[in-house]
Amino acid sequence: MEGSLSMLETNKTLDFKQQLKVIYELGKVRISLPIALSAITGYVLFGHVMDAQGWLLALGVFLMSCSSSVINHWQERHLDAQMPRTKDRPIPSGRISANGALMLAVAFALTGSVILLVSSPVMALVLSWATLFFYNGVYTPMKKISAFAVIPGSMVGALPPMIGWAAAGGSLTSEVILIVAAFFFIGQIPHFWLLLLMFGEQYQKASMPSLNQLFSSDQIKRVTYAWVLTTIASALLVLFFVVQNRIVMFFLIFYIFYLLFSLTLAVFMQKEFKVRPAFYKLNFLYLFMMIFLIVDSLVKS
Repeated sequence: MEGSLSMLETNKTLDFKQQLKVIYELGKVRISLPIALSAITGYVLFGHVMDAQGWLLALGVFLMSCSSSVINHWQERHLDAQMPRTKDRPIPSGRISANGALMLAVAFALTGSVILLVSSPVMALVLSWATLFFYNGVYTPMKKISAFAVIPGSMVGALPPMIGWAAAGGSLTSEVILIVAAFFFIGQIPHFWLLLLMFGEQYQKASMPSLNQLFSSDQIKRVTYAWVLTTIASALLVLFFVVQNRIVMFFLIFYIFYLLFSLTLAVFMQKEFKVRPAFYKLNFLYLFMMIFLIVDSLVKS
């Protein structure tokens, strides 16, 4: 990644710390790190070990995710300028030029691809590029024409654990990885629709189709709740068909039923539905699932 900082062609001079902040924002590091953790989950699930190859896999997937995120910034730079939530992002704010961002995306993708190619089977690299394709080639363009773009776009959540599984030498037709991938696929949908409840009006300001234009907030809450129930059902499948450690199973069952109870109370009993707490509780389910699947697999070894 040497030379990446020189790609920051801006309208104003940025110091080193500001340049790093721009790269951090463009790469959506807070999203790219969990994606790398998801790949580690698949890797450990099959191999029951976290070795040097696993760390290189995580780095490669992280860099590929950063590349996809930078491309997304580049693709949506004009829309970002129209929404209060995104108008201060690096490209619309002028902290980096569109060409500079594109060059950074290429640097991330090339570095990540080389790391994956030399450390893992080719299928891991193929699936990484497939993930980038679904996010930047399917989901991002479809957002401009359909309020339901998140459904095909949810492949972005399903593929990273499959990348790790393939990197460790696992077959992609194994029921274990398919159950885990299905959980992450289904979980992306309520995740995005909770975001709509928080920021739907801003999507409308940018002339983007949104569920808010088709349904009322109460209807979106109930549809999202139905998807949360589906996510919980898929989590229970992972629990009973994949997890073996009783302590891990107990903790996950406890959190799943806590999530179910709290969201049921919030949707049907409270006058005002507090979206942000529900959003974070759902995200913790994905985080806990990854962490405890890794723990469960390492304990088996």
